[in-house]
Amino acid sequence: MDKPTTLTETHKGMTKKRLSEIAVALILVGTILVAALRERQINWVGMTMLLLSYALVYYVGVAAAKRKSGGTLEDMIVANRSLPLWIGVFSMAATWIDGGYINGTAEYTYSAGLVWVQAPWCYALSLMIGGIVFARTMRHHRFMTMLDPLEYRYGKRITAFLYLTSLLGDIFWSAAILTALGTTFGTILGMGVVDSILVSAAVAIAYTMAGGMWSVAFASVLQVIIIMVGLFAILPVILPPVGGLSAAVKTYVEAMGSKASIFPPLMGWKDPAWGNHYWRWWDMALLLVFGGIPWQGYFQRVLSAKNASGAMWLSILGGVICLIVAIPPVIIGIVGYCANWTGVGVEPPQSAAMILPYVLRYMTPPIIAGLALGAVAAAVMSSVASSLLSSSSMAAWNVYRPLARPEASGQDLQKLMDWTVPLIGIAATLIAVYVQSVYALWYLCADLVYCVLFPQLTTALFFKQANRFGAIAGLIVSSVLRIGGGEPMLGIPPIIPYPMIEDGIVLFPFRLLAVASGFLAIIITSLLTQRACPPLPLKTTEFEQ
Repeated sequence: MDKPTTLTETHKGMTKKRLSEIAVALILVGTILVAALRERQINWVGMTMLLLSYALVYYVGVAAAKRKSGGTLEDMIVANRSLPLWIGVFSMAATWIDGGYINGTAEYTYSAGLVWVQAPWCYALSLMIGGIVFARTMRHHRFMTMLDPLEYRYGKRITAFLYLTSLLGDIFWSAAILTALGTTFGTILGMGVVDSILVSAAVAIAYTMAGGMWSVAFASVLQVIIIMVGLFAILPVILPPVGGLSAAVKTYVEAMGSKASIFPPLMGWKDPAWGNHYWRWWDMALLLVFGGIPWQGYFQRVLSAKNASGAMWLSILGGVICLIVAIPPVIIGIVGYCANWTGVGVEPPQSAAMILPYVLRYMTPPIIAGLALGAVAAAVMSSVASSLLSSSSMAAWNVYRPLARPEASGQDLQKLMDWTVPLIGIAATLIAVYVQSVYALWYLCADLVYCVLFPQLTTALFFKQANRFGAIAGLIVSSVLRIGGGEPMLGIPPIIPYPMIEDGIVLFPFRLLAVASGFLAIIITSLLTQRACPPLPLKTTEFEQ
């Protein structure tokens, strides 16, 4: 058990929290002063709305931690397994509704057609499948993190290696959504991309450190409310200039053709407009559906639920909210496509990624744009905080504790998390500053966990004969087949001669092949090596603080 808390320790804890609050305030004020000194034309109405949004989210997060957190490791990581269902639902939805979700949905609706706006329905379906198939089993075993079943089945070292995949996924995810926010800030506020990324990351890091899962969960409730109010509030303002919703949708459908549908034609590979891209569409859809499951950010909420039934329902209902929140970004993309930008007095956006900030800046009054900007900022902070807490939790629990200090107490692990949260946040911030792409990073992070972690987690949970040799075989097979398809964003050409390569991009569903082959490798190798490497059972996690 933890040692009794002394007055000196309490004073130190209060001092630490106060210092973090002062630091955040100084960073916010400093960013504004720097922007002003650079003689940018700051939109002060939007800036005021942004600061109010950040102040409310930070205050709610810290206040919740002070009231609810008992200071134990279980409080920090899984909210002492007492998260109310309604808070869990909001927190689950807020985790997925990030800047990439909002900006990317508007961007692809505008540029590629609704058919390529896969993330909203894919991630909603992912949450529902996760709730029905995975959530109850994970919560029943009282795991602390997503990697616990891997540690029990496959051992500490393989789990530590697999943590790297999860860590990269969280860092890429955070970087992608910080980049989306930076682009929006630059257009609406006249604020530099780097400045906006830095201030957003600083606030997210500060309130994550303040109270862990309780801070993130309670702040998520406010964030989802801000998101829904902010995004839906702009619709009555932006629709009249394009003739209303019906007229805009009609114009959009006539121009986009089959790409204005949610799904491609049933036999799309025979359609000249689709060809081999039909198979790539399915490859990406399956990636988002099943690649959305093996995330610590997802399972952290599942494991924080009061019971297995609550874990299932917070996941399912969170998926419903994700679908609802996707409606305004889709309409924004359609409005941006139909808008007469010359009549508005500006040139059309040079990049499709700019469509959401363009609509907000040039088609809404400053107060409405500021409200919507607060919604985007709230979405980003929620997801960044979730990623930071997720990676730091696994670093302490699944890497440091089993490999370095098995006797580590809850206080020791919390101290480590205090260091890893800002380190991971800094890494994500640096990538956001230097790699300014939104959807590409978003797909890539889901790609990593889909091809590598999904087969490992699923077999660890549901295949009792799975063993360490099978995990190694699956890891090698999945990685080789995935890397062999190349990655255009990183400049890696295809290595394996897959069919359907056009313009250096593999349209063959090689990600699905990598996942299916990984499953087969784990199952077959495990069955063949039962004597040499007997399978280990799953356990119920109980940790003495």
